[in-house]
Amino acid sequence: MFALFNRFTAFYGKNFAPKIFEVLKKGYTKEEFRRDAVAGLTVAVISIPLALALAIASGVTPAQGLYTAIVAGFFIAFLGGSRYQIGGPTGAFVVVIFGVIQQFGYPGLAMTMLVAGLVLIIAGLLRFGTYIKYIPYPVVIGFTAGIGLLLITTQIKDMLGLKIENLPAEFLPKWRAYLSNLNTFSFSSLLIAVLSFGIIFYVKAKYPKLPGYLLSVVGTTFLVGVLSVFGVHVDTIGSQFGGIPHFIPMPEIPEFDLDLFLKVVPSGLTIAFLAGVESLLSATVVDGMSGDNHNSNAELIGEGLANIICSFFTGVPATGAIARTATNFKANAYSPVAGMMQSVFLLLFMLLLSPLAKYIPLACLSSILIIIGWNMLGFDKMYKLILGPRGDRYTLIVTVLLTVLVDLNTAISVGFIMASIIFMHRMSREIEIETDETTLENVGGGRDLTEVLHQQGVVSLRFSGPLFFGVASQISNFFKKLNLPHQHPKVVILRMGYVPVVDATGANVIVEFVKKLKKYNTKIIFSNVKKQPRRVLHEALNEEGIDSSCISTASTFENALKMTRRYLKNMEDEAGTGGVSDKS
Repeated sequence: MFALFNRFTAFYGKNFAPKIFEVLKKGYTKEEFRRDAVAGLTVAVISIPLALALAIASGVTPAQGLYTAIVAGFFIAFLGGSRYQIGGPTGAFVVVIFGVIQQFGYPGLAMTMLVAGLVLIIAGLLRFGTYIKYIPYPVVIGFTAGIGLLLITTQIKDMLGLKIENLPAEFLPKWRAYLSNLNTFSFSSLLIAVLSFGIIFYVKAKYPKLPGYLLSVVGTTFLVGVLSVFGVHVDTIGSQFGGIPHFIPMPEIPEFDLDLFLKVVPSGLTIAFLAGVESLLSATVVDGMSGDNHNSNAELIGEGLANIICSFFTGVPATGAIARTATNFKANAYSPVAGMMQSVFLLLFMLLLSPLAKYIPLACLSSILIIIGWNMLGFDKMYKLILGPRGDRYTLIVTVLLTVLVDLNTAISVGFIMASIIFMHRMSREIEIETDETTLENVGGGRDLTEVLHQQGVVSLRFSGPLFFGVASQISNFFKKLNLPHQHPKVVILRMGYVPVVDATGANVIVEFVKKLKKYNTKIIFSNVKKQPRRVLHEALNEEGIDSSCISTASTFENALKMTRRYLKNMEDEAGTGGVSDKS
């Protein structure tokens, strides 16, 4: 069996092999399976109410939430790159899924999952997993908070039992509809919601190891049964959706529609982005808890395949869930088998207990989703960002507002562009260019060597900071305003020791300056150039056909000064006139 694992790993590629193969190659005992089974059962207990609630909030049936947790959860664990990852439906997708369902129905959602799955697979194969970490933190916190606020907003109707036939989809009109229909609230729904909140918070405070969400579902479902004896009606899964099937459906490949595929591409890209960010963030968090290291590219590929396969079972988009993944690790899981066992236990729930699910009150599930949405708001993180740099504060606020008032695609795009522009502005302020008047060494009668060289037509320029397109105009203006001697300088030393990076635009500005000096036979010496700037500048100079006869490099500024002295002495000897000598 392990030989088969080795073969698969060799074929699949070391950089893309699922984590389960790495773990099982080291051996797998009955005790380790027992640990995985117990952890899988623990997470399944938490996943049941979440899967039901998130599916309803997304505009699909509760059964589809369970299908997703079973199918996607199994394949994310089996094919992913994290040892403890638990996959399933999450709150991040609710707004996108609801919009696609409203506009295109489930066929559109299936095409969206295909787009998202393909994008995730391609991103993994291109090894983009390592670049997810460069997504600006204020943007991630901003759209997550916006999604949390939207999720809370969608649950007010069911929590209060409001009688609203056509609820607007937009944020502000939805709240206006709530406020204008408050008089239609149901006392029984409000009672169920208050009891749900009470059970969840009490269990969390007194018995944090117990599944508060599940206990609230069980308690309120029992209360619904009692109320029904007295003829009190409460909206439940059964009254709204007709219950839950006993088994998952047979897989069926969705019919491909090119026109529909193209229409849902934006939504598919959004889901792929959210899935990639949330799954890798979840994997990173659990790595910090466990000391393990996830394979980000294998994780993206696993997420993509899981979403495509899930669409065959009429599921919804899924990704790694941070809370459930952390619970899995705390439950002493050993390997990805724990995530697969979670799916097995969820399947057993459908087989044995699905008839009871129709009595679960919608107000209880709404309470659970409101708590999830509240946690997504992350007030502590937003508060710290608001107190931080002004650019991060504006990026956060704009991302939140656009997520809530416009749409998630616009919010992410604008937030990312804003953060990038602000970052470039900050970097452009870091660049420093100045003529060097520093005394480095004294020679020959105590005279300052640097001063002597400047008197003989030598200019030393010191650069600090990145030379990129954001500072190109600043560098060009400095070169134009440079107060050179009336005669063109004989030597120009460009000190690059504090330049970490140079891009094509920055290199072009330097090259243009070199070309201008070259016309007057000025000697150019680059001092202490780092590896990346040296490579970029070398390529740029070669492309312009500038030969190296007038250009030298020195490892330190002191060496550059020595090279300058030798160069001037040679010029002096050739001309047969006085100048700087070795004794100076």
